[in-house]
Amino acid sequence: MWKRATAEGAVAVGAASADAGWQAPSEVERRLYEAKSRHDWAAYMDVLAGECLFRLASRTWLDANPGRIPARYHPVWRPEVNDWCAAVYTQGMLPAPVEDPVFIWEDLGSYASGWSAEDPPWLAVNPGSPCEAYFPAEPGYRALWQQHADRVEVVNSPGTLRTLWVGGPRSGEVARGLACGALMCVKNGVYWNALGHGYGYEHERRLLDRWWGVTTRQKWQCYQEELLTNEMSSPVWEFALGVRHSLAQDFGGHVKPGHWRQAAERVLRSRVPTARVELTPDGVTRTEGPSAEEMEAQVEGVKRLIGRITRYEARFRADGLLPEGRFVRSVAAWDYGRGSNMARFGLASRFCTLEEAEEAVLRAGRVSAVAYRSWEDFSAGYALGRCLHFDDEEFGPWYEETLSAHRILTTDPESPWLTIPFRPEDEG
Repeated sequence: MWKRATAEGAVAVGAASADAGWQAPSEVERRLYEAKSRHDWAAYMDVLAGECLFRLASRTWLDANPGRIPARYHPVWRPEVNDWCAAVYTQGMLPAPVEDPVFIWEDLGSYASGWSAEDPPWLAVNPGSPCEAYFPAEPGYRALWQQHADRVEVVNSPGTLRTLWVGGPRSGEVARGLACGALMCVKNGVYWNALGHGYGYEHERRLLDRWWGVTTRQKWQCYQEELLTNEMSSPVWEFALGVRHSLAQDFGGHVKPGHWRQAAERVLRSRVPTARVELTPDGVTRTEGPSAEEMEAQVEGVKRLIGRITRYEARFRADGLLPEGRFVRSVAAWDYGRGSNMARFGLASRFCTLEEAEEAVLRAGRVSAVAYRSWEDFSAGYALGRCLHFDDEEFGPWYEETLSAHRILTTDPESPWLTIPFRPEDEG
C-alpha cells in the first residue's frame, strides 16, 4: 500500500503494483492506469472529469420514484483505505446487466457538489481493478474535483469513436449487427460494441420516453419490430427510390431526374384504386378512390421528394459520403441502424433481456446485408433517411453530425467498418 499527495494537495491511494499483463477495457481505463502509474493524480482526475461515472442504484426505488435520483450512495468497505467508500465506475468497468440493481451515472461535478455528511468518507474509482484509486471526500478535496469538472465542456466526448477492447464483441455476427448502429454511437460518443448499461437505467428510460414515447416493454417490442422490418420510415421514400432503382436496372446508367419524376407519376396513377363496391359482413360498402385534388397532391409531393433526394445526393457526392456516379438505393439503413440501437436502449432500460437484445442486433446485421453492398452504401442510405426525417435541406447539425461520423467510421483504423466485413460471405 502507498499513499501519495498530488501537486494540488489531495491524497490518493492505490495498490502497490498492478498486473503488468492487464488489458484495459477501453482507452479510458488505459489512460487512468497510465496516470496512476506515473502518480499523476491531476491527469487522473482530468480523465474522470470527462467521463460518465456510474454507481449502483435500486431499480425498485427508481421505478417507484420516477424522475428522481437516489441521494445516498451504496457504501462498500475497502481494505485499501480501511474505511467505507462510495464506489463509482467508468463505463468499461461495468459488469453484465442484471434485473436489479442497475447503474445510474453522474459527472464528477455532481459528485463534488452532491456529497453530504452522511455519505462515505472516500470516493473509490473502479475499486478492485489495476486502474483503481481512492480519494478523500472532505469538502476541500471535493473543491478540487469541481475544478477539474469545470474545465470540461461536454462529458463523454460526443462525435468520437469508442471501442470496448474487453467486454464487447469486435468480430462475428453480433459485432456486425452492432456496427450497423455505429453512426449513432459515434455521434453520441458511446461504445459502438457495448450491449449493457448505455447511459444508465434512469437516463436511458428518460431518453426512450422523450425521443420515442416508449415507456413499456410492449411499446419497445413494437418499435423494435417496425425498425427491423423497415416499417418505421415513410414508405413514400422507399417508393420513390424504388422507381429509380427499377429504371436503372431496366435501362442502365444514370437516371435523369425528369425521367424519374415521369416514371414515378405513371406508377402512382396506375396504382390508385378507383371507386368500387364491396360486400362485407356489415352490408354493401362503397370504397372511393382519392379525389382528383388528392391525386394531384400525391403526385406533386413525390416530385418534390425526388428533387430533395437529388439535391441531397449531390451534396453527399461533394462531401465524399457518396461516390461519384452512385445514388442511394434505399433508406432502410435509417431504420436498421436505429433498430440496432433500439436493442441497446431496450436492454439498458430493462425492457428486454440480453438474449433478446442480441437477437435483435443479429437481425439488424442480416437485413442490412440483404439491402446493401457495403458499409459506405449502408451509410449513404442512413444519412439520406436521417436528413429526410430531420434536416429539411438545411444541411445543419443533423447532416453534419452524420457526415462527421461517416468520415470517422471510414477512416479510423479501429473502426468496425474497416475491421468487420459488411457481409458474412466477404469474410476470410
